[in-house]
Amino acid sequence: MKQLLKDYKRIVIKIGSSLFCTQGQELDLVLIAKIAAQISLLVKGGREIVIVSSGAIALGMHKLGLRERPKGLDMLSASAAIGQNELMNAYSRFFGGRLHAAQILLTWEDFDDRKRYLNAKATLLALLNLGNVVPIINENDSISTEEIRFGDNDNLSARVAGLISADLLIMLSDVDGLLDRDKKVIRVVDEITPQIKALACPTQKKTCVGGMVTKIEAARIAMDSGIPCVIANGSREDIILSVIKEPEKQGTLFVPKKGLAAKQRWLAFGTKSKGRIIVDEGAKRALLNKKSLLSVGVVAVEGDFLAGDIVSVRDKQDCEFGRGRVGLSGKDLNKAKGSRSDREVIHRDNIVIL
Repeated sequence: MKQLLKDYKRIVIKIGSSLFCTQGQELDLVLIAKIAAQISLLVKGGREIVIVSSGAIALGMHKLGLRERPKGLDMLSASAAIGQNELMNAYSRFFGGRLHAAQILLTWEDFDDRKRYLNAKATLLALLNLGNVVPIINENDSISTEEIRFGDNDNLSARVAGLISADLLIMLSDVDGLLDRDKKVIRVVDEITPQIKALACPTQKKTCVGGMVTKIEAARIAMDSGIPCVIANGSREDIILSVIKEPEKQGTLFVPKKGLAAKQRWLAFGTKSKGRIIVDEGAKRALLNKKSLLSVGVVAVEGDFLAGDIVSVRDKQDCEFGRGRVGLSGKDLNKAKGSRSDREVIHRDNIVIL
């Protein structure tokens, strides 16, 4: 635990719609002011802060007079386009000229393509290096299609934290953390077990998506990336400052594992799998021992992927244990699977074990 109690310099803060918007979907101006004040204090003290902010769709719904989240992608996009401007104006207003708010809108495509991924990273680091800028990140809901949407900002925040090698991820919501069966906050989680997952339930709010289920998924990504993650109640006084000072005493702390290298993080969490490769036990053992995947160990192939795409690697029980950049197309691999030609399917340098 003492390894966690360090001076976190680069911090990603995810702020949920449930915090920013009242039941009438209007901005909670008092809460935004308090959060902005904490962030201003941190940046002034030399820390680098990136915000992943929900709220655009909810604010757009308010402007349009909608009481329930639209089901059609066109109206979701319209709501986001209208609400995003008000959201950014609110941040700029409450930073009061002391800090500049920089808007960055992302989709899966920005993570999936390696060049765009690295460009997004370079842009964020350049903004942070300026010293008086806070990047405000949101999913680009106004142009996203179902194929390139993240679907929730919890997962986006974890991937952004991995993208910039953050020291800490804080997910602020309207709950005190992960609750046990007796409704008491679990302070520290060392491993996300089936029992931990069973404690989560989806949100029922009409303006939001996700809930504790997606927060636990995001926490797992952060943990596997070597980044501590805290889920906490954003409405509590000075909660961000308190989490940074004592992360194991505020909300629920998810303790990180040994971090993956930057390229491995991208393979594991920065891309969408384009297909599945099912392997036998011998191939699985070889991969776990840092060997390459050969065609002889492939049992089945699913998906119409191309050479160079990222695919999910699974065992015969359909448990995903790796991801990698495949050297053969799905069509070619179907022909070569199980063959003694031992064609290289995924080189050991292009696979990450999850």
